[in-house]
Amino acid sequence: MRLFTVKYLTANLLTRLLTCSLIYLVISTQALASTNKYLSHKLAGNTVVISTNLATVTLNAYGEGAIAIHYQSHKDKLPASQLPSFAIKEHAVTSRFVITENNELLTLTLNKLSAVINKSPFSISYYQKSNYQENKLLIAEEQGFFSGTVNEVTEIPTLEGSSTLTKVTKKLAVQGFRFHLNDSEKLLGGGERVLGMDRRGHSFPLYNRAHYGYSTHSEQMNFSIPAVMSSNKYIVLFDNSAKGYMDLAKKEQNILEFSAVAGRMAYIVFSADSYPQLLNNYVDVTGKQPLPPRWSLGNYASRFGYRSEAEVRATVNKFIDLDFPLDALILDLYWFGKDIKGHMGNLAWDKNAFPEPEKMIADLKAQGVKTILITEPFVLSTSSKWQDAVEQQALAQDEHGNAKQFDFYFGNTGLVDVFNKKGRDWFNDIYKTLYQQGITGWWGDLGEPEVHPSDTLHTLDDGTVVNADAIHNVYGHQWAKMVFEHQLKMNPEQRPFILMRSGFAGSQRYGMIPWTGDVSRSWDGLKPQVELSLQMSLLGMAYTHSDLGGFAGGEEFDQEMYIRWLQYGVFQPIYRPHGQDNIAPEVVFHDQETQDILRKFIKLRYKLLPYNYTLAYENSTTGMPLMRPLFFEQELENKFKHEQENYLASFDNASSYLWGDALLVTPVVAANVSSVAVNLPAGVWFDYFTDDNEPAKKHQGGQTINLPTSLATLPVLVRAGAFIPMIDDIQSTQDYDASQLTLHYYADKSVTSANYEMYEDDGKTYQNIEKGLFELLQFSAKQQQKQLTITLKRTGNGYKGMPKERTMTLVIHNIDQAPNKITLNNKVINNAIWQAKDHSLTVTFTWQHQPLTLTIQ
Repeated sequence: MRLFTVKYLTANLLTRLLTCSLIYLVISTQALASTNKYLSHKLAGNTVVISTNLATVTLNAYGEGAIAIHYQSHKDKLPASQLPSFAIKEHAVTSRFVITENNELLTLTLNKLSAVINKSPFSISYYQKSNYQENKLLIAEEQGFFSGTVNEVTEIPTLEGSSTLTKVTKKLAVQGFRFHLNDSEKLLGGGERVLGMDRRGHSFPLYNRAHYGYSTHSEQMNFSIPAVMSSNKYIVLFDNSAKGYMDLAKKEQNILEFSAVAGRMAYIVFSADSYPQLLNNYVDVTGKQPLPPRWSLGNYASRFGYRSEAEVRATVNKFIDLDFPLDALILDLYWFGKDIKGHMGNLAWDKNAFPEPEKMIADLKAQGVKTILITEPFVLSTSSKWQDAVEQQALAQDEHGNAKQFDFYFGNTGLVDVFNKKGRDWFNDIYKTLYQQGITGWWGDLGEPEVHPSDTLHTLDDGTVVNADAIHNVYGHQWAKMVFEHQLKMNPEQRPFILMRSGFAGSQRYGMIPWTGDVSRSWDGLKPQVELSLQMSLLGMAYTHSDLGGFAGGEEFDQEMYIRWLQYGVFQPIYRPHGQDNIAPEVVFHDQETQDILRKFIKLRYKLLPYNYTLAYENSTTGMPLMRPLFFEQELENKFKHEQENYLASFDNASSYLWGDALLVTPVVAANVSSVAVNLPAGVWFDYFTDDNEPAKKHQGGQTINLPTSLATLPVLVRAGAFIPMIDDIQSTQDYDASQLTLHYYADKSVTSANYEMYEDDGKTYQNIEKGLFELLQFSAKQQQKQLTITLKRTGNGYKGMPKERTMTLVIHNIDQAPNKITLNNKVINNAIWQAKDHSLTVTFTWQHQPLTLTIQ
């Protein structure tokens, strides 16, 4: 959330924070695999079931390159061992194995990925065929499935209100898996943590828990993903929802270990020849992110929080009056209560502060601004809905079958049981009422859940009862699923918008848009944001973003830091300034210099909508993230040692990243910076922000450069051969008009051919891609000596409201002399403008979507 402004951080609150401090330490493990032996196997449909003397092992193949493994021990089962997979998407289609066998080995092959099962002692190794190796070992079970114990250390105050801590240790049984790693591979993963990109050598808990005011180090945050991605092009995902632990070769050299206190003992191995294909294989199993509404890529007004209807209206009007685009306003908890404590669970308008909410929502909509509301899953016993929630059996229970009650910062509370139909129905009735009032999107907060006592009992739809620890990490995941499915039930045509800070592997399939929690409002809070977004994006959560400007703390407005954070935000998935309101998060409440600098950037964000929306399309169809790490650029089977070293070194780089394929972004994350070091990928790169009176400076790739910067610019480079489609200025996406399109092309003689595909639809209808209700605008370029040819084509079935023709303004950069002749479909045109000062050529023409060829000589 944002739980705590500095002024609320009382000694009593500090006590509660300290009480939640947990340390996990695996102190012993007992290998089972050394005595585990293969007995037999059978094929049941596409599933291979192996019997051993200690367990039943089930293997399924999915898609092009994923194998799921589920161990069911004959004895010593942990609680909730029969829980279903939450990571694997609903109705996932299995593939068929090719099975071979001899006396020692059973081999199950899916395309290029093979699971090789050693019969005695039983263990599984995974191999990938490549262009260079017939069978490349990816990862192998070290001793496979194991059982052991964990010490859970809780730090609590010695006395009430005391800062002296006493450590209380509880020993817990765990089960899990151990894998061999090779000496050199690097590992990403674990979800939201601040540990550096390469997380090998770290260990941490798998337990979703908010870290208020984090900065440059955090071992535990609000969104755990129990998976790693290796530099050897595989992902292994521990398919378990329980409180657990993950060790990436810290405890033992070259050993990867997952363990949990409950739940299913299962994992999935994904592999591919390339990182894009690896991500595709991952989302084919865990689910693809539905295409978000186009407005979600615009600008948000958000703070903790707007206290009245008058304040909301004044804020929106100020954005419009000061010429700042705006698409959404987010209401924090004051919409249902006049202050922070005592009201959570009301989830109905405070009519004193918001006397006419439906009219307010309608008026904002007329101005192009959607209204988004915060909701939390906690219902306080002091709230107006407590008795109803109890009577409807909507809340998680205690051991006696009563609503489980406990204390946390906001008061005495219960927790909605989103795993149970009664809990979902009760919650959905509230969402239905608010939706009918005109609410467009939902903000789900505290969904770790922030406080979740271990003895809280949840009831699944099949009647299974499990405690909080068994299912903690998928609470937010299940909540998002509930909201997503109910939204589509209310309106099957409208794309849901679901902003949440906690989830699990596969939460992207429910349209979840996560953020990186209650970050410190400081330079140190800004520094890890690229790392966090990249780590999450590489495991499916491609819309992970930060509270722009920082959320927690801050005594005085830091203009430079604020500007740098909001500049970076233009090139992250969601543009949402948000923070405690002791310092205004919204740009419109700051000085004119700040406004003038950031107005250009926010308007650029809107101009880039065709480009950014195409990135969203790519993510929804392939899993390719919007923010991309530089090691994607250096992916090759390296034959030489120095190439291998450079390749592995690129895994550590979170100072720069690619925004799509065209733009290389290096955020400024320190004060008084006049230049930044940028490691350029291969090729030619141009400065994106340049003076209108001079050509863009060109840089040769494959080297590190120092790129000058000033407060008014951000270090951004654009790739030679890139097409970037843009629109004119608009006030909100309500005014979006793709019939007027400006297409930038960055020409260079080093690029002999280039291709780009732009996606367009109506921006709002659910499953337009699946329904074929879209168009693809295809642009290509060929450079041959002194001739540049650019072609335009259009494919697709189209959609309602699609332009019948477009006014195209083609801007070609890096044309260093006036052309002798320009033709469009072999007809000479004379209206082109060549600018000697910046070496650009501008050609304007009408395109009725027939194939066009523009030739420049």
